[in-house]
Amino acid sequence: MDLALLRTFVTVHRAGSFTRAAALLGLSQPAVTSQIRTLERQLGRPLFLRQARGVTPTTMGDELAHKAAPHLDALVEIAETGPDNDSSLRTLHLAGPPEFTAERALPALTELTGDDGQSFALRASFGNAEETLEGLAAGHHDLAISTARPRGALLTATTLCDEEHVLVAAPQRAEQIRSGSGTGSAKLDRMDAPALDDLPVVEVHESLPFVSRYWASVFDSRPAASGSVIVPDLRAVLACATAGAGLAVLPRYLCALALERGEVVPLHEPAVPPLRTYFLVVRTGTLAMPHIARAHEWLHRAATGWG
Repeated sequence: MDLALLRTFVTVHRAGSFTRAAALLGLSQPAVTSQIRTLERQLGRPLFLRQARGVTPTTMGDELAHKAAPHLDALVEIAETGPDNDSSLRTLHLAGPPEFTAERALPALTELTGDDGQSFALRASFGNAEETLEGLAAGHHDLAISTARPRGALLTATTLCDEEHVLVAAPQRAEQIRSGSGTGSAKLDRMDAPALDDLPVVEVHESLPFVSRYWASVFDSRPAASGSVIVPDLRAVLACATAGAGLAVLPRYLCALALERGEVVPLHEPAVPPLRTYFLVVRTGTLAMPHIARAHEWLHRAATGWG
């Protein structure tokens, strides 16, 4: 069986369409279609069901992909690193949200890369859930951390951990509410959503994803305020909130030290705090590759200590 045909097949399986696979491989779409048809003739079975938008693998297609993909990935890595490199040093390509990856995952994996001489090289990239999962499916990453669980059989997800979200602001902002010096703000004691309507908001996006999720979960409403500071990194959100720019909803692990120091204070402590779940995602079948399996296991082990 021609390895070039297998490589094209695996790329189509991951991309979900001949068009996207052709772009990834640097081939024309007719060339990709021809190679898949040739492989199907050799095997005597269809590998994909053609649909209006993309393709869906048959049972035979899924089985072949799960068997072939890890070995093709290993061959590609050997080809990219060259024969002169230490074959025991594999490269792990990790992707995930910037704050969680930087604060949680990378420190844990950096510890593993120096473990007992069984190290691997580490490459990380940041992105949102959609970008991360698309890159993983296309073969650009080996391991992804995502806040969305992928659908379908191409990717396999396991729950990694939950993070608790906290509504915080600088002490002067909290005092503004308690003292009633701000408009409509003397309601902090009973802590309904209107008590916070006039406070400026610091967020990562104009749609206020963190604040909106908190309001829906805790207050069963939508926030009335718009963002006064929008910055696409939660660490910058914390810095702005600490400086008094407004209220913010942050993961507790990210603002724990600032809370301990009194740089920010919780504005509300619900009986059941809002949570967000992280998933550890791989392409189905790639846990057969030792360096991916070790990193996967190590992150799960580290997550047990992430409060």
